[in-house]
Amino acid sequence: MSASQRTHPDFPWWVAYTFDNPLRRLVHDPARILNGLLKRGDTAVDIGCGLGFFTVAMAKLVGAGGRVIAVDIRSEMLERTRRRVERRGLADRVTLHQVEPDRLNITGPVDFALAFWMVHEAPDRRALLSQVRSILRPTGHLLIAEPKGHVGPRLFEKITTLARDVGFGVREGPHVRLSRSIVCSPGP
Repeated sequence: MSASQRTHPDFPWWVAYTFDNPLRRLVHDPARILNGLLKRGDTAVDIGCGLGFFTVAMAKLVGAGGRVIAVDIRSEMLERTRRRVERRGLADRVTLHQVEPDRLNITGPVDFALAFWMVHEAPDRRALLSQVRSILRPTGHLLIAEPKGHVGPRLFEKITTLARDVGFGVREGPHVRLSRSIVCSPGP
């Protein structure tokens, strides 16, 4: 059972289309959000990729020499992501990976990881952050963005503290509309 199924048992996968559509770019411009965190040739992970909104943008940013691993717990999400990257001619740089609720099962090293609006739904946030830290290069970064509507200041501070507890250095993240964000790097 996925974290979203456990947290939102009546949340069908297709509801993602209500917030993951072409108008979303007006609120969440991936190029602006990821600026300076992701570059050509990088290997990146889109954790909880959903319908592939950020996966597509990340695949463009890493270029032909880069790689994006799109992970999600739901096969329906990965299928929609597959279709999106194929339509845009980016399938050769994207690997789709279905994960378990408590295991990413990814080996590194990777240069960048994105956890956009999903850490709050992880059944074991500490384990998730530890797993991400274990696959990041020493020079890598994890961007965590959480929705203000679901994640208040107190919960976001708990997530930030967990990141520090597992060994991340934490700094303020980029401005992301409707969100709170931090950038985490292995080490202080």
